Parts: sequence; structure tokens; C-alpha cells
Amino acid sequence: MTDPLFQPITINRMEVRNRIFMPAMHMNMAGNYAVSDRLVDFYAERARGGAGMITVGYATVDELSGNPGNIGAHEDSYIPGLARLASAIRDNGARSSVQLNHAGRYSHSMLMGGKQPVAPSAVPSRLTRETPRELEISGIREIIDRFAQAAGRVQEAGFDAVEILSGTGYLISEFLSPLTNRRSDQYGGSFENRIRFGLEVIRAVRLAVGSDFPLLVRLNGNEFMQGGSTRQELQEYAVRLAGEGVDALCVNVGWHEAQVPQIVAEVPRGVFGYLARAVKERVSIPVIASHRINDPDVAREMISDGQCDMVAIGRALIADPFFPEKARTGHEADIVHCVACGQGCFDNLFKMKAVECLCNPRAGYERTRATGTTDKPLKVMVIGGGAAGMSAAIAAAARGHRVTLHEKGERLGGQLLLAGAPPGRDEFLQLAADLVRQVELSGVTVILNSHVDETVLGDRSPDALILATGGLPITPAIAGVDLPHVVQAWEVLTEAVATGRRVAVIGGGAVGVETALLLAEKGTLSGEALKFLLVHGAEPAGNLYGLATQGSKDVTVIEMLEGLGRNFGKSTRWGMMQDVERYGVKSRTAARVVGISADFVTVEQNGLTEDIPADSVVLAVGTRPFNPLQEAAAARGIKFRVAGDAARPAMVFDAVHEGFRAGCEIG
Repeated sequence: MTDPLFQPITINRMEVRNRIFMPAMHMNMAGNYAVSDRLVDFYAERARGGAGMITVGYATVDELSGNPGNIGAHEDSYIPGLARLASAIRDNGARSSVQLNHAGRYSHSMLMGGKQPVAPSAVPSRLTRETPRELEISGIREIIDRFAQAAGRVQEAGFDAVEILSGTGYLISEFLSPLTNRRSDQYGGSFENRIRFGLEVIRAVRLAVGSDFPLLVRLNGNEFMQGGSTRQELQEYAVRLAGEGVDALCVNVGWHEAQVPQIVAEVPRGVFGYLARAVKERVSIPVIASHRINDPDVAREMISDGQCDMVAIGRALIADPFFPEKARTGHEADIVHCVACGQGCFDNLFKMKAVECLCNPRAGYERTRATGTTDKPLKVMVIGGGAAGMSAAIAAAARGHRVTLHEKGERLGGQLLLAGAPPGRDEFLQLAADLVRQVELSGVTVILNSHVDETVLGDRSPDALILATGGLPITPAIAGVDLPHVVQAWEVLTEAVATGRRVAVIGGGAVGVETALLLAEKGTLSGEALKFLLVHGAEPAGNLYGLATQGSKDVTVIEMLEGLGRNFGKSTRWGMMQDVERYGVKSRTAARVVGISADFVTVEQNGLTEDIPADSVVLAVGTRPFNPLQEAAAARGIKFRVAGDAARPAMVFDAVHEGFRAGCEIG
């Protein structure tokens, strides 16, 4: 049977070798707008990995359209760097394009030397907390011309195509949306006026690059913004773009301000394909679907079912640049899937750092973290089969060491198995399975149910040791903590214990919140049940929402700090806090537990005490390192590294990266 993912497709006169399209993602790897070696290495690796087409960017069209971490296309001086990037992608087999964009009211003045952002109207941005300057007609025409000039530079640099970003809450979509366009001239008011700016940009770009140069547009299928453009308007805009000579449309979702999750793990794989389908049914040019497509089977199904002609696979190619080639050659089981955590890609941007990846420690470090083969292979023991231990074993084996991985339990995975237990977090179970597969491929010897102590160390006589023994849950010194109805969150997440109807969760960090949500969803409708009842009209839609969010347990989270979930990444936390409210989880923050009894948890808050009824009490107050072998290793003179929670409790990101470094550095 012909694989729909690996059929060529033609865009204008450009043939693309397959249907896998890597969309533009801000990498923050440029240096003062200039293309860096790091950026070139990153994209060359994805081209080698088999992507059909790669779009880089976004790239700036003028000094107010972005910041120095963006790729620059607004001056001729950036053409040599752009040409180097185009060559790196082309020479490794992929087609290339540059996405051009103006951020409008999403630009930060502090990143532009204090200059005020511009927009169609002076509507404050919830993202930046700044109010932009309203553009005059002369300024609008200048920006249109700057788009055209930038497109000419992209073409001159040797790229195969150019893409215009016309969504996501940036300048063109700000003109489209009545939420941000309050103008009363020819660029505001009616739908015809609001699409004028976007269409004029397209006309100017087409004139600059000629009829044979492929021109793509990335636009929203739904803004998810109350009071913004409707889905019907966006579909009509897509039709108008096609009529202006656009050669392909990439359909994405949401503005950065939107309250609907778009890229995190709770978003079902491929769920937004329906938006691409709605556009595809109205145009005759290729349509590309976007967001949360991290598996070849999902991608194939979307194409085969007529939702799209191509699939935009972005963060999944950060996680595994060879995803396409593995799928093409029948090695899909070897793919390391993106877990949609946002910890390295999206959260890093808020920290003003370059993009990294939880799943792939080499992402963004393709040259500097290459695992060269050692000329002195060692006998290496890795103790602990969690994220850090597996990552360490894989890296050490890649260097040529003889590696044995010891796990005290009956399966590998460690705390990834806990991380994947809460609702919407099962991608971490996929990561556990993917790392197990990478361990198998690396030739590491795995010994399960293996308790390593000093005697075993003496018998095995390793040359080197990597200690990734993880951590243990903390039991706080609270009166009544030893009562039989008091359990650890780890026991709840692994379903080792049952809980009563009234549950108090002590600790409002990531583990506490996720455990509370798992409990709060008990008794709610599953997705399958919800669809059945909806399709058959068994209950009114409003009732179904209640049945999907109102569970059978009364859950309260108690946290000493001022807020819940402080150790979540920024891209995950806001959605989790929405779910806390949505599922009716109660909270007591800035509160201290002073005692636990058979029926209550007593808390002190603002000098007052309160008894919270509780049939079950769940402890989620943190993790302490568990590292019983370090002293023995040091005493025997065995070289060692410590990784993951055995060194210090941290995030899964840290465990994977520390394990990788330990495996690379052990000898």
C-alpha cells in the first residue's frame, strides 16, 4: 500500500519529496538578527532527518517587527547568513522557506531599545502589558513595502519559498480581528476592510518574487478569542488568499492570548485537523494541518481522511529530527515522541534562552554535544532505570562503553510512570516506552529486579558508575501523619491505594496539583462516553459539560506558598490552574497543616485554624534524594557521576539532560 506521508507534492512549480512540513518556530538562536552556526546546525540535522520542507523563522521585516533573537530579513546585510541557512537545508535534501512576520502589539518595547510597538489600533496587549501606537496610513504602506523587500531577500538568499504569517495574534491578524482593529478608515470596520492589509501584503510580496516563486500563508483556522474573527470569516479569508495567488495554506490555531490550550500534552493528538479540513473544502491549493501531530499514524490518518494535504510537524522534529526517515524506512518504533511539555521549547523563550528539548538533549547542541566514540571503553554500571538512568545508559553506550543498567523494580521508567498517570499527561508514558526502546537499540544490558549494594559492586567490579537511584517522597513531621488513611501521592498515582470521597492533598506543587486533578476527574464522563451521549442527544450539551467536569470526590489542596503549581513550566501552569477551577478542586494557600485526625486536617491560615473534612489525606510535599551507593563508590575508588533526583530533586527535563551529560562524561 502506498504511504500517503511519503508521496511527493507540488506547490506552485516546486516538488516536495514528502508530506512532512516543519513549520517555523521561534528558536531564539539568532545573534542580533544574524543566522548563527547553532541555527544552521539545528536545521541541517532536521533536513538530514527526512523532512520534506522546512520553514525557518519567523524573520523580521522591519525594526519593530521582532527582536534580535529573531532571524533578520529586514536588511541586505542579513542575506549572506540567510543564504548559508538555505544551503544547509537544501544540501541535506529538504525544501526550504522563510516565514516573514510583523509581531505588531506582541512586540516588547524592552527588546526593541524602548521603541513603542505598533498595531492597527491602540488596544493593550494582555501578553506584553503594553499599549501599541496606532499606525497611520503611511506607516501601513511602509510595512507592506517592507514585507515585499524582505521576501525579495529571502528569494535572493536561495530559499525555495516564502511564507507570510497571517495569524497567531500578530500584526496581520490584528488587522483581521475586530477585537484589535477599531479603525474607521479603509483598513477597519467591515470584513472587506479588515482583510485589506493582509491581501495587500500578499499582492506586494507576489509582485516582488514573481509568479513562479512559491508563496505560502500560515493563518488561523480559529483564533479562540472571544469577540475576534469568526471561523467563517477566517475560511473566507483563506478563499481570498487563494484567489490572490497564494500557493499553499498552513492552518494553525489560536492567539498567544487564547485560553484554549494549543500545544501542551492535554491537547489530543491531531485534534485541530478539523480546522484544516474546513479550509481544504473551500480551496484548491494544498492545505497543511498543524498542532500536536507527533506520530506518523496520526499524520497518515489526517491525510488519508482528507483533512489536509500535508502535516506540520514542529516540536516532534525537535524531539527526534529523524522522525521522517524512521517512518519512511519502517522503523517507527524507534521514534522518540514529543511529550508536549513545553519545558525546553516554549518555556525557554520566556526565560530569554534558546530552544532546547526535554526528550532530546542534543537539540540546539548538534555540534557541541555530539557523542564521539571513546578510545578507552569502560565497563560502566548505571544504577536506576528512570529517565536519568536510561538517558545516561544510552549516552554511555553511544560512546562505546560496555554498559549494564540495573533497575530494582520489574520495569524501566521510574518517575516517568508517575508523571504519565494524571489526566492529559500520558505522553510521559510514551516517553518511558521510547527511552526503553532506545536502551534496547543501544545494546545496553538491562537487569531488572536488581538490588545493587556494596557486595554487588564488589562482585561486578565496574570501571565506572552512574548513580541514578532517584528520590523518595518526603513524609513531613505533622501530628497524625502515621494514621492509616494518610498516603503518599506516588501511591495514588500508581493506583496502589484507594481514597475516600473527601480528600485533602497536602502540597500544591506540580505533583500535588496533578494528583488532585486525577482524583477530581474520578466519576466524570470519558471522552468516548461524552461523544455517545452527545451524538444520540441523550442529554443537553450543558448537562454534558457538568457530567464531564463534576466528579464524585471532594478534593482540597493545601499549600504553604501563596499560589499553586509554582514549579510547573509557564506554558503548562495556566492550563493546569484552569483545570483546578474547572473540576472544582478547592484550595487553601498560604496555609500550614498543624495536625491530621481520623476525620479532619487542621490548617492554620492568617492566624486562624480550620478543620477540613477528609476521609483520605494525600502527601505531596516533595522528594528527597536517594543515593545510598555514593560513599561506597568513593571508598572503592570507582569513578562515578550522580544524575537526576539522586543528586537533587528537579524536573524530568533536568533528569534527561543530566543523565545524558553523565553518560558522555563518565570516561
